[in-house]
Amino acid sequence: MSHCPCNSGRSLDECCGPILAGTPAPTAEALMRSRYTAFLTGQSDYLDRTLAAEKREEVDQAEVAATAQEAKGEGVEIRAVTGGGEGDDTGTVEYVARFHMRGQKIAHHELANFRRDDGGWVYVDGEMNPQSGPRQVTKVGRNDPCPCGSGAKYKKCCGA
Repeated sequence: MSHCPCNSGRSLDECCGPILAGTPAPTAEALMRSRYTAFLTGQSDYLDRTLAAEKREEVDQAEVAATAQEAKGEGVEIRAVTGGGEGDDTGTVEYVARFHMRGQKIAHHELANFRRDDGGWVYVDGEMNPQSGPRQVTKVGRNDPCPCGSGAKYKKCCGA
């Protein structure tokens, strides 16, 4: 049994596998998880198909495919879900997708917007690095963990 790359704790066959094979995602969160899995497994056609039609021209599919080939997934953490249920037409999912790429750890933090089109969920857009409340500014020491979430020390990451 192979575990699903989306970090759900279930097998790929029980989680994202059926959705990637054509079963409609029942929720916005399920679609987001399946898009993460599709990215890691190089299924750019699925990413394009589950993107809102008006956004498809904005995405360079060749660039997405090239990036996906380099990325090694380290899981996704769901932080918050609003709407996006089986009876909803819209929803948001706040998540952090973690990757290892070109020797660096990357944390992609997004508040993603989803909607139903013709009965199926599609990704519309998202806000990168959403803030949950007023921003608190604190001084980061050179040897402290980098606030970007990379896992590296500040001096070796954003402080370089």
